[in-house]
Amino acid sequence: MSTDTMSDVLVKTTDLPWVPLAEGIDYRVLRTSPETGTWTVLLRAQAGSSFAKHRHLGPGEYFMIKGRMEYRAGCAVAGDYGYEPLDSVHEETNFPEYSELYFTNHGPVVFLDEYDNVTSLLDHSVITQLAATPISEAKTA
Repeated sequence: MSTDTMSDVLVKTTDLPWVPLAEGIDYRVLRTSPETGTWTVLLRAQAGSSFAKHRHLGPGEYFMIKGRMEYRAGCAVAGDYGYEPLDSVHEETNFPEYSELYFTNHGPVVFLDEYDNVTSLLDHSVITQLAATPISEAKTA
């Protein structure tokens, strides 16, 4: 019988760099799990930024720290929690003001074009790879 156990994780978030994800949206990676595909990040969105149409290939959940996020479920503000089930499609997710949120997705998110073709994939490995890439070389989604 194995006695291996996972160690506790403590992340000093203010020591982490903000990594570009999309125009006006950056993240700090808190944890990724190759075993489950789960990834957890802090997102920082500038006023007027947005995520393009996307589908959750694993459920997601978030907690708004500050600001405002508008999407198909409504308007989330500081202190709100949201759950996004498997296969939910969001036409667009808007941040009309500067916002920060804690976000966990339990699997990949795929971004879609107007014909629902996949244009890019965001998963635990992409999140990890982008965070390891020097900012000058990083490409945004």
